[in-house]
Amino acid sequence: MYYVYFLVSENSKWIYVGYTVDLERRLIEHNSGTSDKSEYTKHRGPWKLVYYEAYLNEDDAKEREKHLKHHANGIGILKKRISRSLKGVGDK
Repeated sequence: MYYVYFLVSENSKWIYVGYTVDLERRLIEHNSGTSDKSEYTKHRGPWKLVYYEAYLNEDDAKEREKHLKHHANGIGILKKRISRSLKGVGDK
């Protein structure tokens, strides 16, 4: 499986969208800053997983991730869809 995931920083409410084959490992990497690929998320955590989508095809997952990252409308629609899941995340 290939996963497109949506993280929210518990401290700053920053949003991050990514894709991976191992969702649990990737969340740990984002929160620990141990991966070369987590430069964007390294100093903005801790991160909370609030949403993910699963795909059987890698190209489908990559295309969805790209769409969410490069089209603000896609993120906006997704934020509306999961608005109750986002409540309280990042509130100080």
